[in-house]
Amino acid sequence: MSSGDQESSMPMLSTNLLLEHTIPFKQSVKTQGPLQSACHDELITIEGRSYQTDRWTNVSSNILNAIPRRLHLQPDHPLSITRQIIESRFPATEYRRYNDLFPIVSVAQNFDSLDFPRDHPGRSPTDTYYVNRDTVLRTHTSAHEAETFRANESDGFLISADVYRRDAIDRTHYPVFHQMEGARLWDRSRGHTAASIQEDVNAIPVADAVEVEDAHPPDDKHTNPVQYEHHSKEEAFAMSAHLKATLVGVVAEIFARARPARGAKHAALPTTTTNNNDPLRVRWVPAYFPWTSPSWELEVFWEGDWLEILGCGIIKQKLLVGSDVPDKIGWAFGLGLERIAMLLFSIPDIRLFWSRDPRFLSQFSSSSSSSSEKSSIGRFVPFSKHPACYKDMAFWLPADPAEAVATTTTTTTTTTTTTSDAQGQGEGERVGDETEHGAKAAGGAVVGSSTGDEDEVVKVKEERQNGFHENDYMEIIREVAGDTVESVTLIDDFTHPKTGRKSRCYRISYRKLERTLINKEVRLLHRDIEKVVEKRLGVEVRR
Repeated sequence: MSSGDQESSMPMLSTNLLLEHTIPFKQSVKTQGPLQSACHDELITIEGRSYQTDRWTNVSSNILNAIPRRLHLQPDHPLSITRQIIESRFPATEYRRYNDLFPIVSVAQNFDSLDFPRDHPGRSPTDTYYVNRDTVLRTHTSAHEAETFRANESDGFLISADVYRRDAIDRTHYPVFHQMEGARLWDRSRGHTAASIQEDVNAIPVADAVEVEDAHPPDDKHTNPVQYEHHSKEEAFAMSAHLKATLVGVVAEIFARARPARGAKHAALPTTTTNNNDPLRVRWVPAYFPWTSPSWELEVFWEGDWLEILGCGIIKQKLLVGSDVPDKIGWAFGLGLERIAMLLFSIPDIRLFWSRDPRFLSQFSSSSSSSSEKSSIGRFVPFSKHPACYKDMAFWLPADPAEAVATTTTTTTTTTTTTSDAQGQGEGERVGDETEHGAKAAGGAVVGSSTGDEDEVVKVKEERQNGFHENDYMEIIREVAGDTVESVTLIDDFTHPKTGRKSRCYRISYRKLERTLINKEVRLLHRDIEKVVEKRLGVEVRR
């Protein structure tokens, strides 16, 4: 394998092509190799399917090129192993598997079928990748729920798939990630009653060494209401019991695999927050989802913190009626495979999942998903400790929203190699002198990251009014720099006291997974980002 094959998959784009974003297609878009730049009213072809672009089109080539990867289906990949471990808790005779559903869906499938409000922020082009006005890259596996219910091929099902969202840049967020969801239905027309559901509950094996906290009432009419207009109390309680018993078993299976690795991690420490022989603590927390009621999140106490693992609930009958199965009732759940895999294998950076480096991939084996191989799950062993380079970018936001260039009218789809992706750099100093003191590389020890969201609603509203949205900025950085950028953090938000102009300053951390960067290439790459940000977002960079 060549050194180029070891690079992470998210490509970097030519600055000139990003600036000249209205160049029309020269040929149809393919999912293999470089993609051509597009403007409105052109056809793009993705895995043999053609779509008309329009002013809503905002998906770029680095995203489209990720579609064929399907990491959750690659043998010996940690995401595939995690999927198989979860599937092992669901009998194949009862739960049909859907693992290769096409990722491009209609707006109706992705939002309308799930009763998303018309003004839900998830519908915004700042959050979602639009192929055109009526078509998107799915933002969740639930986009396939209605059609799967309608197909009516089994009492239960599991869906795993790649999903796409415009989001922040850090060690736990990536624009392409993987979800898994499942559902279990009962058919009243076939005589399924609360009593028969309870019989199914009694047949579920009780999870060993698990301590469950469930302090909230199952029928809180104010915060987590039962659908009494559709379900009897006995049906609702029986379905809830079946849901919780099933998912506690799933979580117990996952963390039974993770505990040996956790024990190895702490072997040299005098004390730990939890002993491997202690029961696994889990708790149910009331939640809200548009398509279930009542709804819950399942959390696990792990490494001294409560971690959210999955969301679930009783399916809203409106969704089942709309899916032409009005006699069915049941539950559904969903979880993120990356989140589980990062816990299971102690993987510190989400970019690693996309690495083609054999030093990463060779550490995992699908035999770990076998029920007889629970002890074979091991921690990821770091293979690199390349230093990071930090550079700040400050800019004035557009004074008039009309000055901002809406990214919903832009499609940038050509991938080429830039200076920072060149091999065998012959000049420039290493970036160790710009490395944060004590920081570890992506391939090194776990480094915590957090993104505060307590003011997110206000922030999003203000950004849209000013013609600037942070996700658009993040998207440009990904398009120009690919996976060379490890994280982007807002470090200053300033309003001029006299003019009222708003300024933002972001700290960009550059770090490759496979090699040490050189200062010269980072400076050039940073300037490229500045040029595209000014051109596309209408901001004024403060140099």
